[in-house]
Amino acid sequence: MQNYRSLEAVNLQNSWLTIGVFDGVHLGHQEIISKLTAGAHEIGAPAVVLTFWPHPAVVLGKVDEIKSLTTPDEKVDLLNKLGVDALITQPFSTEMAKYTALDFMRLISTHLGLRSLWIGHDFGLGRNREGTFERLTEIGKELGYSVAAIEPVKEAGEVLSSSLIRQRIASGDVAHSAKSLGRYYSLSGQVLHGAGRGRKLNIPTANVDYPNDKVLPANGIYATWAWLGDERFPAATSVGINPTFTPDKQTPNVEVHILDFERDLYGQELKLEFVQRLRDELKFSSVDALMEQIHGDIAQKRKILSG
Repeated sequence: MQNYRSLEAVNLQNSWLTIGVFDGVHLGHQEIISKLTAGAHEIGAPAVVLTFWPHPAVVLGKVDEIKSLTTPDEKVDLLNKLGVDALITQPFSTEMAKYTALDFMRLISTHLGLRSLWIGHDFGLGRNREGTFERLTEIGKELGYSVAAIEPVKEAGEVLSSSLIRQRIASGDVAHSAKSLGRYYSLSGQVLHGAGRGRKLNIPTANVDYPNDKVLPANGIYATWAWLGDERFPAATSVGINPTFTPDKQTPNVEVHILDFERDLYGQELKLEFVQRLRDELKFSSVDALMEQIHGDIAQKRKILSG
């Protein structure tokens, strides 16, 4: 897959295109992209995804920040697996927000030789989101492309969206989120030196330096899969401040205990896949009470991850 940092760097012909932020590349996104790539490849046309960075809602001041479901590198990997031929990550700015739908589609057509545009049910492009299905179809008659609108994917009558999945993960509902994403939600980061309490308690943990711009699951204890390169291990992961020892801490830690594992992980990249949330983070009255709960958590995780 070709990976471009702006439209200006692209020169394609007869492209089939979809446009959106595609954070998470969830099942709704996959529905559009799968149909796009299948149709394009059937006639030998390039399947192209155009996305934006930073998130337009942040640039336009609608929100202060948006914690993402996928990093740019994760998005590249997911789209590549879906058979996309070219990904364009277009820098978004207040100047670009002023483009009319016609201006933007002319720019796209110049660089992509656009022949087919695939959009979601609530799509809007250009100034004031004037580029609806009807308007884009009208412009397409002038510029020589067709427009296909894909019906939304729903869960229990609710339209699946990135914002909905972010809310679920932030509340700790990682199991439901996995169904919406079509995979487990994950965090990756380098293993750092921590306080070393786990090793003193004979339950060593790895402190993972997670990305600050990704959604962090709610504080609590989770059953997870830990990936070290191509190797996968069952693990127990704590997200939180460890109130038994550091009740005044503000920034959560992500600490993972890999079951039956004795290798040194410091400085290595570890990926955590969140399978199920087991309980809230608790403050214990004694180390013995904490140890009893940890052993119970580990037993429960073994049962979940072996099923």
